[in-house]
Amino acid sequence: MLSWLQFGEDIWGPFRLFQYISIRALGAGITALVVGFWIGPSLILLLKKIGAKQAFRDKEEVGKLADLHIDKTHTPTMGGMLIFFSVLLSSILWAEPNVYVCTALITYILLTCVGFADDFLKISQKNSKGLSGKYKLLGQLIATGVALFFLLGPLANGLNGAGDEALGSSQKMREFWVPFVSYEDTSSIPILSLGTLSLLYLLTLTGTSNAINLTDGLDGLAIGCTVTVALTYAIMAYASGNFLIADYLKISWVPGTGELSIVCTALLGGSLAFLWYNAHPAEVFMGDTGSLAIGGLIGIIALMIHQPLTLIIVGGIFVMEATSVILQVASFKLRGKRIFLMSPIHHHFELKGWKETKVVIRFWILSLLFALIGLATLKLR
Repeated sequence: MLSWLQFGEDIWGPFRLFQYISIRALGAGITALVVGFWIGPSLILLLKKIGAKQAFRDKEEVGKLADLHIDKTHTPTMGGMLIFFSVLLSSILWAEPNVYVCTALITYILLTCVGFADDFLKISQKNSKGLSGKYKLLGQLIATGVALFFLLGPLANGLNGAGDEALGSSQKMREFWVPFVSYEDTSSIPILSLGTLSLLYLLTLTGTSNAINLTDGLDGLAIGCTVTVALTYAIMAYASGNFLIADYLKISWVPGTGELSIVCTALLGGSLAFLWYNAHPAEVFMGDTGSLAIGGLIGIIALMIHQPLTLIIVGGIFVMEATSVILQVASFKLRGKRIFLMSPIHHHFELKGWKETKVVIRFWILSLLFALIGLATLKLR
């Protein structure tokens, strides 16, 4: 919205600055941070008043972990709404509403609704079950279908503007770029069929949503790792939308995706604001309202800039958490033995005697290292 001020340059010279994505990305991050700090105290107070308490598993199921987390039983959940409003308002204010921005925000809204429904059922039924797996998957399927409709359907060209270079965005979205591989000849880039593309989108959205959801088990853990991932993808989105940078790095140039860096910095600002209240000891938890939606938002952005495989590296902590659960379940079913004291893996370290803050800070450090390695893939081709 504020990007339109660039056309008022004749009225006031500094308005020309609003044409630059870098300026608007900075503005989006600051706006989201301010909005988060502004609504945070009121939202936490409201959640406490309505009794939106986090539902925990029974002590018989989690054992010693219940004693370690006994002081968290009165902490409200659904704090993901703080991030949601910060990101949505900031993105609408600072980003140009092209097909990529609209797809990212609509996916984020849909998955926020799924997460909200899950948290609402946990609170109202006073148990940790919430929305059943099949309904979560249905919500993720709908979000995937809507995203593909926007990117491949008749709306794609209209949202990018007639005559824009992105008129070929439908075809561009079918390209499959692999990290460390340089495509000197664009004709050698694999083109995915609609079925394969749909499967890739579904796996990415569900994978990132569920992985961040599993990571959200300690104060500040998931949101702190989200900060590094959001910053990394802000840089990647900016590079993807800039022809000169994309050509130099030999990565996919997708005209218009530079605006996604504004959504990423909005997520960065909103996440930092939420971390202020979620740092140990947490005043509020994000709940599935936050984790499922943030995972979907990061996933769809990675897909649109042709960096979904890089997300495996950048989001290494999320991959570790999800993999630990898969290995634990598989080992117990096949061998009757557990690999970890408890999964996700952050609980394993808790039960080994690590303080919660030590686990979180060390995972943040790893997340930063994964982000730096992910950025290195842009040049290592």
